[in-house]
Amino acid sequence: MNFTIRHELKNRIRLHLPVKRLSFREADILEYYLRGFDEISDVRVYERTADAVIFFDCDRSRITEIVRAFSFDDVQVPERVFECSGRELSAGYYDRVVTTVILHYARRLILPFAIRRVLDIIKTIGYIWRGLKTLKNRRLQVELLDAIAISSAVLIGDYNTASNVMFLLKIGDTLEEWTHKRSVDDLARRMSLNIDTVWLLTDSGEVQTDASVVECGDRVVVRMGNMIPFDGEIVSGDAMINQASMTGESAAVHKGCGMSVFAGTVVEEGDLTIRVTQTEGCGRFDKIVKMIEESEKLKSSLESKAERLADRLVPYTLLAAGLTWAISRNITKAVSVLMVDYSCALKMAMPISVLSAIKEASEYDMTVKGGKFLEAVADADTIIFDKTGTITKAKPAVAGVVSFCDESEDELLRQAACLEEHFPHSVAGAVVDKALEKGLLHDELHASVEYIVAHGIASEIGNERAVIGSYHFVFEDEGVVIDDDRRELFDALPDEYSHLYFAKNGKLSACILIEDPMRKETPDVVENLRARGFEHIVMMTGDSERTAARIAAEAAITEYYSEVLPEDKSGYVEKMKKEGHRVIMVGDGINDSPALSAADAGIAISDGAEIARQIADITIGSDDLESIVVLRDISTLLMKRIRFNYRTIVGFNTALIGLGIAGVMPPATSAMLHNGSTVAIGLKSMTHLLGAKNNRSETIENG
Repeated sequence: MNFTIRHELKNRIRLHLPVKRLSFREADILEYYLRGFDEISDVRVYERTADAVIFFDCDRSRITEIVRAFSFDDVQVPERVFECSGRELSAGYYDRVVTTVILHYARRLILPFAIRRVLDIIKTIGYIWRGLKTLKNRRLQVELLDAIAISSAVLIGDYNTASNVMFLLKIGDTLEEWTHKRSVDDLARRMSLNIDTVWLLTDSGEVQTDASVVECGDRVVVRMGNMIPFDGEIVSGDAMINQASMTGESAAVHKGCGMSVFAGTVVEEGDLTIRVTQTEGCGRFDKIVKMIEESEKLKSSLESKAERLADRLVPYTLLAAGLTWAISRNITKAVSVLMVDYSCALKMAMPISVLSAIKEASEYDMTVKGGKFLEAVADADTIIFDKTGTITKAKPAVAGVVSFCDESEDELLRQAACLEEHFPHSVAGAVVDKALEKGLLHDELHASVEYIVAHGIASEIGNERAVIGSYHFVFEDEGVVIDDDRRELFDALPDEYSHLYFAKNGKLSACILIEDPMRKETPDVVENLRARGFEHIVMMTGDSERTAARIAAEAAITEYYSEVLPEDKSGYVEKMKKEGHRVIMVGDGINDSPALSAADAGIAISDGAEIARQIADITIGSDDLESIVVLRDISTLLMKRIRFNYRTIVGFNTALIGLGIAGVMPPATSAMLHNGSTVAIGLKSMTHLLGAKNNRSETIENG
């Protein structure tokens, strides 16, 4: 596509397309296309001017090459991208503001005063009705203050003041609604546009496929620990479903054949086959928006305190206006007081600060489910790490396979991968990846698989019971034995690897050697967390004492626990909380779920089990533990911003009330400054706490 360059700076370029303006759909297509390139760090497309601002970290010629190759007809964009776009929403609010301003001043220039007075009286009745409705609910709210102020101005014949106040209130209400709606929708879009793979049930068996190709009527298999990807109806199977994200129910609910299930809920126990009834990703979008807007229990204590104060201050503002009139007998002074209240600014700035912080965290591949958890991260003094897939790399590797039977190592690996591919754990992923690397096709050889939490997997292969998992599960729970002539081989298994045991028909068939190297950033992350005030940094793992000690030493973690069960992790969390500590738990597996739920803030690794991500309060990208340091910084700065907003709002509005009482400031000016400051604080609250994402490494290093 042809274009012209309008402006250019280092790593930033503004391009103009050869059209007057873009449609919403065209702007979304262009933005979707540009964001698909790793060289482009950020992009903004403006449909009104047909401009695109591109931030990049490559050679300028590469950007021009990318744009020249663009064509609207050649880009395939998922329909959910258009449905979840915020462009039309923003354009609608922009038009409302512009229309309000034009009509307000056009009426003054064109309409006679008598007609304008009638219109002002009619609008005043609307504001009075809004104020009276708050009394019906037995609550004194800011709408009552507005109604009294406007009606007082009309009663004394000051129609210009009444008109200006109503105009400013309408502009302020529109801007506040726009600001809040944009914050909520931006966050909801980030939470709802996740595309996962699913197990599609076909005539030839289960096939792993991209969720975007699934259609209504298709049958999808969902096993224990996995999230249900679509709304649907159960056609076979029974399961306990965690529906907390949609219904708020804390306990899992039993679901059976013929019953409905919702996208975003998680199978805690059992297996299901569902017939898909709704495939659009944005079916969840509205639910997520509702969850964000209505989740009062997820607000931070500072946020809730500010909003409670806002409600309590309304009667005092009304009292101050009444006393001002009683003492001065000056209705203008009293109206000036009524034009100012604390409620609007406090109730808008605080939630927007939190939503903005959650949105900023999402730019670092973190999903936070509420301000309550950001506050917990800011106040926490204890952080507990699971080892496998958390402190160590998200994808452990298979170093080798030792055969304890007549079958070849490749055949045993193929069979193990066939079992492991159904379960989203880092060790299971390592087995599957190794089989793929060696070109070992592992068609479904087994009967239905059963996952035993924190132990392993059981199934049948060729009418033989097959199990794969830990030493405890395979040898103690299942009673697997080792052939006498293989005992020496077993004793010689190398200690530097973790061992995954595979047995069939009660006999050990193979030991899969797992190398689980520590993430290279782990020591620096531990040091940075310690520098940011964490008193207790703990590692807990089900691995042996030998492996745990080695990893803890390499990570500079002084407190660790080995060979622990899920209940041990959650028990430690409860113990620390009883001692007065604020606790964060970081994990990635189904066995971490109890501890994630018990912690003040549970952080799950995104490549881990779906149930861990569902139960956790925060999810981070598995490729970078430094996100936890960034999360701590965002949380700390958010609490500082909330306190600053609180002090600024109370101080500024108190000053306006004082000036109104003194007669220095007329009502229209008070209303303008009050609404202007409210919007300004709201817009400031939407800015990044850490600055540009490109400064991430500098932020971590310098604190």
